[in-house]
Amino acid sequence: MGRQMQMEDNVQRRRILFSPPDIGEREIAEVTDVLRSGWITTGPRTKRLERRLAAYIRTGNHVYTEDVDAEVWDNKVVCLNSATAAEELNLRIFGVGPGDEVIVPAYTYTASAAAAMHVGANVVFVDTVDTGGAGDTHAPEMDYEAVAAAINSKTKAIVAVDLGGVICDYKRLRKAVESRRDCFVPCCDRSDGLKDLSSRLQRGLHRAAIFADSAHALGAWRVVDGNKWYAGQLADFTSFSFHAVKNLTTAEGGASTWKLPSSCYKGMDAVTDKEIYHYYQLLSLHGQSKDAFAKSQAGLWEYDIVGPWYKCNMTDIMAAIGLGQLDRYAEMLERRRQIIEIYDNAVKEFGVQHLIHSSCEWESGKHLYLARIPGITSEQRSKLIKIMAERGIACNVHYKPLPLMTAYQKLGWDIKHFPHAYGYYENVISLPLHTLLSDSDVNFIVEELRGAMRKI
Repeated sequence: MGRQMQMEDNVQRRRILFSPPDIGEREIAEVTDVLRSGWITTGPRTKRLERRLAAYIRTGNHVYTEDVDAEVWDNKVVCLNSATAAEELNLRIFGVGPGDEVIVPAYTYTASAAAAMHVGANVVFVDTVDTGGAGDTHAPEMDYEAVAAAINSKTKAIVAVDLGGVICDYKRLRKAVESRRDCFVPCCDRSDGLKDLSSRLQRGLHRAAIFADSAHALGAWRVVDGNKWYAGQLADFTSFSFHAVKNLTTAEGGASTWKLPSSCYKGMDAVTDKEIYHYYQLLSLHGQSKDAFAKSQAGLWEYDIVGPWYKCNMTDIMAAIGLGQLDRYAEMLERRRQIIEIYDNAVKEFGVQHLIHSSCEWESGKHLYLARIPGITSEQRSKLIKIMAERGIACNVHYKPLPLMTAYQKLGWDIKHFPHAYGYYENVISLPLHTLLSDSDVNFIVEELRGAMRKI
């Protein structure tokens, strides 16, 4: 009896966190070097991380040689202090503002919609494609037919969410947007440099822009028309998150990138990547024409303020963590793949639907393990999470649809209009998925989940 109680006490003391950061000696060494360098805000390491991310997003290869490849990857990625800032600046660069509409899936985190509200736009929610998620991935993708139906002359942007790291069907989304190209009304405002850039971008694109919320999807890819495309290459504008719980972290942080059609780079309204990058820098640093690093060069103190803008730049301390993480990113993704494989093999024994993270047609960013417990209510799901917590396992729910949230209910949104989003949410649970888990931890989680399901 005493031994049994001791064994139970040992189990109860086991503590498995949901998503702790994986920080190694490489990251610690990088940060130490920055602290000793005398330059801790935006500077050379932030610029190096931008170039390395640009190379990784384009090629899927984290190896980068600065002296050879610097010019190739310059002006393609902007590192910022959060993914939310990246989403907002993406919208501002394209010129989305008051009176415009932005279509957002009801099933997402608030940042996907809040960024549009920050620029003064009106959010239009659409339901998920089906209660069970997309047929191939089981991900709660937005209903692309509903997107097409919602596009009108006020629509400037559609935000797609690569939830859990699973890339959306951008081919279907682009088809939906192209089908409503005749509705698009580009702005025409040359009153200042940013508005002029936005106007040229809108005229060059001449349709609602596709924005990817790829907060979970760094390193993910999907085959489209026979070619492999990485997250960051499938939408017009993409945002990534490097928050502490993400696969690759800079503590806080995020990044913007863009991939525009050739029509934006031709003719009288042509833009350049260098020009776009410059305005991201202005928007993120108070509209100041030079950052601190540029001003520190001998005799180059003078600067201008070209707009009363924002403060959301990434620091070199943050970038140093990111550089160390990127060095290890391939092995971290591989470890996540191994954990997912253990989960997949186990949960299908007891009828749990889950995200499909890989096939010959796609590979996810492996950020979340979403499991759908058959036949349970949201109350039973909460009870299940409590039982798991009592056994030392932190679980979560990704996500509570936004029309269930007070802020969006005050704007008039009602969950009854989004039955598929609610149906997906009602019985979903997120299991721990991170690189500090051992195989023993994962097997323990599976067995405790099995037991918790029996109890409810």
